Amino acid sequence: MLLADKVAIVTGAAGGIGRAIALRFAKEGCDVVTADLNLEGANETLDEIRKLGRDGLAIQVDVTNSAMVQTMVEKTIEKYGRIDILVNNAGTLFGVADPSIKSIADIPEQAWDRLVEINLKGCFLCSKQVVPHMKEKEYGKIINFSTLGAIHTPSVAPHYNAAKAGVLGLTFDMASELAPRGITVNAIMPGPIRTSFYDKVVGDLSEEAKETRFKNMAKNVPMQRMGTADEVASVALFFASELSSYVTGVQLLVAGGMPLVPTGL
Repeated sequence: MLLADKVAIVTGAAGGIGRAIALRFAKEGCDVVTADLNLEGANETLDEIRKLGRDGLAIQVDVTNSAMVQTMVEKTIEKYGRIDILVNNAGTLFGVADPSIKSIADIPEQAWDRLVEINLKGCFLCSKQVVPHMKEKEYGKIINFSTLGAIHTPSVAPHYNAAKAGVLGLTFDMASELAPRGITVNAIMPGPIRTSFYDKVVGDLSEEAKETRFKNMAKNVPMQRMGTADEVASVALFFASELSSYVTGVQLLVAGGMPLVPTGL
C-alpha cells in the first residue's frame, strides 16, 4: 500500500482522469475527497472508493469560487485533521471545439476568461487553501495538471494551452517555495488520452467519425495509440507516494512519446 492511511483531495473526480486517480489512490490505501461541480458523479466515484474498502467525502465545488474551495478544505480537515495530497485536476475545454476558432483573433474574450479562470485560477485557489495545512504538518504532495499543448505547437486551442502553461509556472514557483517545508509540487502533462473529456476536443461528431478521428490522431503518437486514464493515474500515484520523495518542480509528459515525431522502422 503506497498511500496507506493518507488523505487526498482530487478535484474533477466525477469522471475521466480524476476518477481514475481517485480509485487508484483508494486501492493504495488512501481516503479520498472527490470534489467536482458534478456532485452526482462525485458520489458515484465515492461509492466505488467505498467498495475498495476506503472512505472519503463527495463535495460539490466550483474551483473558481473561493468560498466553496474553502468549505471543501474545511470539511476535509474537520473529518480527517489533515490533507496529505492535493490533485488539481479540475479543468475545462470551454469553447475549444468551436469550429469558428481558427486563430487567436477568433477567440471570444469570454472563452479566454473562462479557460483561465477554471484551469489556472482554480489550481491557485485550491493550493492557497490547502498549503497552510500542509505546512503545519511539514508534509504534502501537490500534483497539478497541465497539458502537452502548453509546450508543443501547433495548436488549435491557444487559450486553453496558455492557461495550462500558467499552471507550469505556478508549479515551479510553488515547488521552490515549499520544498524546505517537506511539500513537493509537480505537474503532469497529458497528451492524447482517450476519455469523455478528450471527446470534447473533436467536437460534435458521430461515434464512427470520432473513432476515425482518434485513429488518425494516434498515428501522430510514437507509440501509435492514445493513452488511458489509468496510465495517467499511475504517474499521479508516483508523485503522491514516497517513490517521489526527492522529486519536486518536475513537469512530466504522459504522451506516448510525443512531441517526438514517429519515424517507424
